[in-house]
Amino acid sequence: MRRTILTIIALSLFVSINAQNKPYITKIYDFMPAPGQFINNIPYVEEPVSKDSILTLVSECICGYVKSNGKIVVADAMISLGSFGGYVVFGFDHPVVNVPGEYDMQIFGNAIQSNQRPILGGSSESGIVMVSRDVNGNGVPDDPWYELAGSEYNHPKTQKNFTITYYKPDDSQFGPLAMNEYHDQYIRWTSNSVDSIQEGYLRKNYWHTQSYWPSWIEGETMTFVGTKLRGNAQNFSATADDWHQYFFDWGYVDNRPDEWYGYKNNPSNIAAEELNKGFKIDWAVDDEGNPVDLKQIDFVKVYNAMLQDCGWLGETSTEVAGAVDLHPDAVAEPEPGDVNGDGNVTAADVTALYNYMLNSDSSAVVNGDQNGDGNITSADVTAVYNILLGNF
Repeated sequence: MRRTILTIIALSLFVSINAQNKPYITKIYDFMPAPGQFINNIPYVEEPVSKDSILTLVSECICGYVKSNGKIVVADAMISLGSFGGYVVFGFDHPVVNVPGEYDMQIFGNAIQSNQRPILGGSSESGIVMVSRDVNGNGVPDDPWYELAGSEYNHPKTQKNFTITYYKPDDSQFGPLAMNEYHDQYIRWTSNSVDSIQEGYLRKNYWHTQSYWPSWIEGETMTFVGTKLRGNAQNFSATADDWHQYFFDWGYVDNRPDEWYGYKNNPSNIAAEELNKGFKIDWAVDDEGNPVDLKQIDFVKVYNAMLQDCGWLGETSTEVAGAVDLHPDAVAEPEPGDVNGDGNVTAADVTALYNYMLNSDSSAVVNGDQNGDGNITSADVTAVYNILLGNF
């Protein structure tokens, strides 16, 4: 075991540290949309396509940012997560720090407010945010996830551990449609819904003729598990499709207008209190709903938390158009053993101590005095070793 740790330490001596944090998404770890009318179109893919290729396309859509009038907004690109459960996992080039009482990050969608009924909502397709720390320090999102509990978390119609399975269709059986026609039984799904409806279909419409099944996904089924929010859509016409989707109060992606889409498309009728203000790491809860104290997070997951059909609008599908860390230069209070302040206790912390003692290099040492004696010595290295060994 000690040999393994020493090997890691030796390798980590060659790792350089970039102290300039970028406020926007820099890495896409996974993209797994559920079936839907915008799949294979947003982003556009041509068959055959590999998983690596789709991750590159997603990166081109939602990584980076532009500025408008001095404000950080994102470019005219986004991705669709499809029906319930579809998700994307992304990260920044640094941990996002939890600044108590403040919004820590903003995640953009394309929600808009209705001109006809602005007090009710407009287009609101809510996605839930999950966050995770890189506890094992391997740079991969394989650690525990925590939900950022929004305004609907404790609503009686919110279902936790909702499970849905979609079944791949034979697209050769679903040909062209006339205007305003649908294939009503296109993609079958089954679920463990506590409502009376436990199975149904995603419809195929005239406007989107491509396959709604992700072209890079192998297998005949796709299963997703998560928290399902209550339906928020209402048809205001008895003779036509006049659909509006109510805004939830707070805490969801693509739920309320934000600076990227809402202001750009209909700024005149959007009050400041109607905007999506962002997300707080303080909202994190575990599987039992207990608050979780996270000083910082490394990975973010957004998934569509709704399962509903809105007539000509089709299924509700969360869109994601980028994200920013609202305080990229913030530094979290280090935990015991976290010498370099990256939120994890790894061999890099021992390396930081060695570099300090050998070369007086303090650039990566923010919590070097591990034993509290007022000095940074080999005793502090031993203290970090003990924490490392205890983690294995």
